[in-house]
Amino acid sequence: MRNAQVVVAPHPWLAVPARIPGVAWMMLAILAGFTALNHQFVDPANLVNIGSQSSILLLIALPMTFVILTEGIDVSAGAVAAAASVSLGCIMQFGAHTWEGIAAAIAMGALFGLVNGALIAWLALPPFVVTLGTMGVAQGLALLMSGGQSITDIGTTIPAIYNGAILGIPAPIVIAVLAYAVNHLLMYRSRMGIYARAIGGNPEALRFAGISARAWLIGIYTFAGAMFGFAAVLLTARMSTAHPTASLGLEFDAIAAVIVGGTSFEKGKGGLPGTLLGVLTIGMLRNGLNLAGVPSSVQVSCIGMLVLLALFVEGLKTQS
Repeated sequence: MRNAQVVVAPHPWLAVPARIPGVAWMMLAILAGFTALNHQFVDPANLVNIGSQSSILLLIALPMTFVILTEGIDVSAGAVAAAASVSLGCIMQFGAHTWEGIAAAIAMGALFGLVNGALIAWLALPPFVVTLGTMGVAQGLALLMSGGQSITDIGTTIPAIYNGAILGIPAPIVIAVLAYAVNHLLMYRSRMGIYARAIGGNPEALRFAGISARAWLIGIYTFAGAMFGFAAVLLTARMSTAHPTASLGLEFDAIAAVIVGGTSFEKGKGGLPGTLLGVLTIGMLRNGLNLAGVPSSVQVSCIGMLVLLALFVEGLKTQS
């Protein structure tokens, strides 16, 4: 009789680290590293500051997650936000109501999103090429409408949106929480999230079910553009001015946050919780580098290295 081989099951606690996403480990490493360098990093006031500053990036990264899940990308986000910000400034200059200015910014973003989605869905053009083109159009439009100058005459109500507080919680954090809640419902409790994953993972299934993948793709890009416009409102409120180039480059941070958060460009893999952690990780990284006096150009390089590290870790998981 052969001796039975005894397999000892690993202790459940040993499996816990493996279930923690890589972005969480990155965030903890950044937190520990910058705390060791400067104890001011974990000061409650600075942590609240990180949350407030990250709110604008979150408003762009959340819809970017939907776009990337469709195996697409939108590199026009920063330029579209700039055009939306300038639209807000121009409207407010003429004495319009605050809500009219906000509506103009969101409409400008939605219009660019609609154009992006239509060109990608109906003409089957590559998302990168399309959004690269609209990035140039939006950036040029922002410069044209503003004359290349900041628009400072926007009143006091818009800046109060960023500087205010609700029940003692800074308004940007409240807005970010509400935005996440809305996007979470759309992703996990509506057809929009289901179809976004299907477009990226199995578009044939939608076609066989009689569902127009093109229409939903246009809708996703339009929604993303509207969110970019809303992010422009918060950015304008933070700066107390509408500037035609202030938001350029935000698309890089947003795409980086989505990738670091574990969302893949293939087969609709990923989700919003990872994006949230990715945004906070990048927010903490930028804040820590600012406290250390690191130039902004070097900060961009650090975020790029963070993305490469995330891809490296993901590659190791895939091979194992």
